[in-house]
Amino acid sequence: MRCPKRQVPILPSATAPLTATLGPVRQTYARAEDFPSVTKAYRTVSRTVQEQGLLARAPIFYALVASAIGLGFAITITGAILIGNSWWQLAIGAALGLLFTQVAFLTHEAAHRQILSTGPANDRLARVFAASIGMSYSWWDSKHSRHHANPNQVGRDPDIEVDTISFLEVDAAESRGIIRWITQRQGWLFFPLLTLEGINLHLHGFKHLFGRGPVKARATEIVLICTRFVLLFGAIFFFLPVGKAFALSGVMLAVFGVGMGASFAPNHKGMPVIDPNTRLDFFAKQVRTSRNIRGGWWATVLMGGLNYQIEHHLFPSMARPHLAKTRLIVREFCRENDVPYTETSLLRSYAIVIEYLNRVGLAARDPFDCPIAAQYGRR
Repeated sequence: MRCPKRQVPILPSATAPLTATLGPVRQTYARAEDFPSVTKAYRTVSRTVQEQGLLARAPIFYALVASAIGLGFAITITGAILIGNSWWQLAIGAALGLLFTQVAFLTHEAAHRQILSTGPANDRLARVFAASIGMSYSWWDSKHSRHHANPNQVGRDPDIEVDTISFLEVDAAESRGIIRWITQRQGWLFFPLLTLEGINLHLHGFKHLFGRGPVKARATEIVLICTRFVLLFGAIFFFLPVGKAFALSGVMLAVFGVGMGASFAPNHKGMPVIDPNTRLDFFAKQVRTSRNIRGGWWATVLMGGLNYQIEHHLFPSMARPHLAKTRLIVREFCRENDVPYTETSLLRSYAIVIEYLNRVGLAARDPFDCPIAAQYGRR
């Protein structure tokens, strides 16, 4: 019996791909010729956006959002006190996880200068918000800035670097041990693994703050984050028995992790991956590597405006309320100029992400495995 040659999947990243090889690994990266240049596009769209006042701040909107989140915390804490020693405290943990996710969205928007009128004021606000969710603002800001500059570009976008999950076949093929086992099934394990993302964000933050490299406002962030952990978990473990306290904390961290990952993952995963040496014009790079999520106001609330990922990448400092109107302008321009504009439903986006990760994970299989031999060998 001859074992057929292993077929390595071609990822949907370009129609005229550049092939990167590593043993049995073969993944396609998009090149400049795959994305026709639309150099003047951004200038044209920006002018229209500015003329319609869509780059203006929205202080009333953000005041209302912050007030709603604050009210949510007040109701949740009151509920926790009234419930007392009960397993219904797990619902309190879930509510806290959702509320911290909403604070994370405000952190993201403050970091992008969307909330207050000056850069330094937004930075201070973002640092406080980030500390309130247990995350280092200096670590996240550096990482996120590099992502915005080069979304989905190999070697330049930190969001596609391996971190348990492999987003590139080259990384998947190099995985070892338990990570290799996870990588082989990473599409199906993606959402279960997101329950640990909250812990992962905390660990990255502490590693950054206590590392040897330079950190802006290191002492301030350490004090703020440590104070947050002491107050939050001190209160939980003071008022609840140890078992229920651990359970509430686990639910809170799991919901927070899923909320964060489920909001950010649909935006770029499964979109074209750019060759590391390719230079693209700003408009093509941002539009062709981003995906919008349909759904209107409920999607905006659920994802903190990240459902308008294309518009957010084109205008990072744009306030959340203006993204919907900007979408109409950008989508019409793309239609008139034959630029692909990707938009899908939330559930469909998750299906795309799972399929993409499973395809990448195939690179972690032993290239000498014979599926037919394995099938008959078990009989």
